Amino acid sequence: MTKEKAVYYIHPTGWENDPDEERFKVSTLDYLTACTYNNYALFFKLDDENKQKAVDALKAGLQQTLSQARHLCGTIEKDPAGGHSFVKRKESTVRLFVQWLDGPNEELPTFDQIEKSHFCATALGDLDLWSVSPMTYGEKPEAHPDSSPVVVAFKANFIRGGLVLNMHHHHYANDVMGWAGFTHQLAENCYAIFNNTAFPKWDPACLDLSRLIKKEPAEEAKVEGPAPPNRHPSHKVGVSLLFHLPKSNAAKLKKLATPTDGSWVSTYDAFSAFIWQTLSRLRAPIFKPDMSSHLFWAEAVDMRRRFHSPKCPPRIRGNVMSAALSTTAPVTQPTVAEIITEWPLWQLASYIRKMTNSVTQESLDQMLDMVAPVRDKTALNIRIDAQPPMSILQTDHRDANISVADFGFATPVTYRHLSDRVTEGVIVIYPPRLAAPESDEGCELAIMYEKRLAQELIEDPEWNEYFEYRGVDAVDSSREE
Repeated sequence: MTKEKAVYYIHPTGWENDPDEERFKVSTLDYLTACTYNNYALFFKLDDENKQKAVDALKAGLQQTLSQARHLCGTIEKDPAGGHSFVKRKESTVRLFVQWLDGPNEELPTFDQIEKSHFCATALGDLDLWSVSPMTYGEKPEAHPDSSPVVVAFKANFIRGGLVLNMHHHHYANDVMGWAGFTHQLAENCYAIFNNTAFPKWDPACLDLSRLIKKEPAEEAKVEGPAPPNRHPSHKVGVSLLFHLPKSNAAKLKKLATPTDGSWVSTYDAFSAFIWQTLSRLRAPIFKPDMSSHLFWAEAVDMRRRFHSPKCPPRIRGNVMSAALSTTAPVTQPTVAEIITEWPLWQLASYIRKMTNSVTQESLDQMLDMVAPVRDKTALNIRIDAQPPMSILQTDHRDANISVADFGFATPVTYRHLSDRVTEGVIVIYPPRLAAPESDEGCELAIMYEKRLAQELIEDPEWNEYFEYRGVDAVDSSREE
């Protein structure tokens, strides 16, 4: 099986006139996110005649985009005065790997075959082939900021009938909406290259994270923080299951969860409550929690729409997010019994709405003030599998809207966070795929769940009234049952 490979070292546009060194401070908030790499793969349907044109557009588009999102071109380094910075040097480059996997005798799947598998990572086989090592998901030493990690890299995998563009970035560099903003900017720049039109405007305010950076206190004022989180010993081996929630079924769930007290809940609140209720019901007989106890539930909350003084540009880079945690939010937690049977769905949906609403610009600022004096902030990262079984962390990607990002050579059908490591308790909510407006195609959900319980969820009649099973998205190659 012949695989042709090339690697291009991409300089930002105008690098010859750049300073010898530029440093962009890692924000106080960046330390609170997961200390991992993320890698999002875009799936394009692409004719052979446009493949080389796509390479040319990606090379030139990355040059332009890296000259704008400058913190991505380099490494993360320790600062002499404390903390870390994204460091871009004049000679810094970003690697774009190009791999041709589209030969006539190629054994790897075609685009059509991957599409039929609903773009699950399991359809690709060994993810090392499609990825830039070691920049794949998971808590690993190479991602620690003291290890001078490379910030980003890209791998374009051309297959029969398409392209799988794997975009790797350190989580300190971007949350999902930071990545989405970068991706839309890259698409617009590639479109301009491909069609020989003017580049879109770029707002330098997208680089300004000063509101999220708290001053390092004097050494004598610093305090010791908690030990770095580790995986909880009671977890079982997990698997990531992909489900589809048709638009019509989402509407049914929202109607089912309509509050009787006159308050409002969103579609997100409704299906989130139903997921929490169902997973808890199926997990309880195995983990046997005290029914009067509380379960850990959390969600990532994008702050781009919530900042008001001042407002921030929608495509601001970096981590501009907070989290609603059931353990710290100013909302009374439901018991296990209330989650599973005692509360009607609308009451659980209302609880989730109150959780989301509790996250404000002011609450985030207070949290960062508390984080600032901690000596080793790298130990503060969120790790959901450090929580006990039955815990949930949701991350909502619907606003990423990647399926409208026109690169000129093609528009992605969808994207996936490719991984062969499964963090139990994580739920990723993907936006709908590229589809006709009259389609019933809705959001997709990757639910990282106990492998031994998977079949019960897949076959649960109540669950199947609303959710369609689309296959095993990912398996954990690092652990065995």
